[in-house]
Amino acid sequence: MLCSRNPHKLAELRAALPGWTVELLDADGYPPEDGDTYYANARGKALYGRPVAPADAWVVGEDSGIEVDALGGEPGVHSARWADEGRQDVALLARLAGESDRYARMVTHLVAIAPDGGEVDAVGVLEGEVATEPRGTGGFGYDPVFIPEGETKTVAELGDDWKRANSHRARAAAALRAALGAS
Repeated sequence: MLCSRNPHKLAELRAALPGWTVELLDADGYPPEDGDTYYANARGKALYGRPVAPADAWVVGEDSGIEVDALGGEPGVHSARWADEGRQDVALLARLAGESDRYARMVTHLVAIAPDGGEVDAVGVLEGEVATEPRGTGGFGYDPVFIPEGETKTVAELGDDWKRANSHRARAAAALRAALGAS
């Protein structure tokens, strides 16, 4: 059970965890994402979900963000909340106007809690840079302004197939599978 209300994240994790059944945990009152780290926020969601989810289900909390070197690592854990919802990418471009150092990374932290309370955590990182303007129609969030290392297109231009295999969330899912000894 994914402890989230975000259907985009659900779709990405379903694609990144083939053979697994991944569903959104239908619950109210998720804790605020006020931790100092992605791990703290992801773990808070998973801990909230553990007693609410079916007893035999694993629960997974997720937190992710973009860290920009020129902004001292911001927006980081505040990526979803530091600007108006749906406009974060535009706000990031405005903050970077005239900045030549556009190096950044997208980070996802997953925390999975087993039915017996055992905990596994996994991280995925995608290095790259922030474009000077939004490009592409795929993905969501910062995808239209993030160019992965080794690419010339934004994640939004690269498309869903590329993202399923290479995104920060896909990398975190692969790390989770490896930590659980699953294929």
